[in-house]
Amino acid sequence: MDNSTQAAMTAGEPVTGEDMPEPPPEVVEAARNAPDHWLAMVDLTWQGEGAPPLWALIGQWRSGPTGEIEEWRDNPEYRPSPQALDWAEPSDAVDRAVQLAATGYGPAEDVHTTLARAEVSVLVTATGTPLAAASPEGTPVIPVYTSAAYLESVGRLLYDRRPVGELVDALPPGHALYLNPTGPVSMLVETEPLRAAIAAAGTGGAAGQQTDEAREAAIVSALRPGTAAAGIEPVTGGPAIGKPARTAPGTSVVGAGAAGGTT
Repeated sequence: MDNSTQAAMTAGEPVTGEDMPEPPPEVVEAARNAPDHWLAMVDLTWQGEGAPPLWALIGQWRSGPTGEIEEWRDNPEYRPSPQALDWAEPSDAVDRAVQLAATGYGPAEDVHTTLARAEVSVLVTATGTPLAAASPEGTPVIPVYTSAAYLESVGRLLYDRRPVGELVDALPPGHALYLNPTGPVSMLVETEPLRAAIAAAGTGGAAGQQTDEAREAAIVSALRPGTAAAGIEPVTGGPAIGKPARTAPGTSVVGAGAAGGTT
C-alpha cells in the first residue's frame, strides 16, 4: 500500500478493546504471522486485479508486537458496496448493473448495455400509452420494472412488457427511463447513451416498421393486469415517486467480506 493510501486509512478514529469489531479468523491468523502491521479489510464486491483501490477498503486492524490485534480504524474513503448496504440480491442482470453503478463498483456503461438487451414492464393506460411520472428531482420519466417482484410492489395496475429498444422509440419528448423505483436502488437513465447502446446491440424497436393502427392493436392485445393485491391509482402527476436516483460516482490486505458493524 502506498504512503498516500496508508495516510488516508490511518485518518480514521482508532477503536480498541470491546468496542473494536470482531476480526474474522483469517485476519487473526494474518496478524499472528505479521506482528506490528496494519491489516486492511477489502470489500469482496471489488473484483479487480492488483491492489484494491482506497475506496474498496473497509478499514484496517493493527497487530501489536506479539501478533495480537490491538486496534481497528474505519476507512473514511470507503464506498459501501450493495452487500455492505444490505440491499436485496439483484433480481436480474440490469438490477445488478444498477446496484454496482450506484455504489461505484461498476461502470454506468454496464447499465446501458444490459438494459439495451432487456425486456421490461411498464405501466400503461387502457390504450397502451406508457404512464409518465416525475423523478424525485422533478425530471419527466417513464417508470419501468426489470423484474416481477418490483412490479408487484406497485399494485394491481395495467402493464405491458416490451423490449427496451421498442419502448425508447415510444418515449414522449424530454422523458427518461426510471429503473425500478420500488427496488433497493433506482436509477434515472437518459435516452442518448441508451440509444447508442441499443444501436450497438442491434436491438432497436420495430415500431417504425408498423402502421400506427397495427402498433396500437398489438399493444392493447398484450396488456396485462398487475398481480399484487393492493389497489393503487395510476401516477400521472403530482408528488414524485420512488427513491432518489443515484448515478454512478508495509501493509497487508486481507480478503475478508464486509463484516457487520464496520461500515
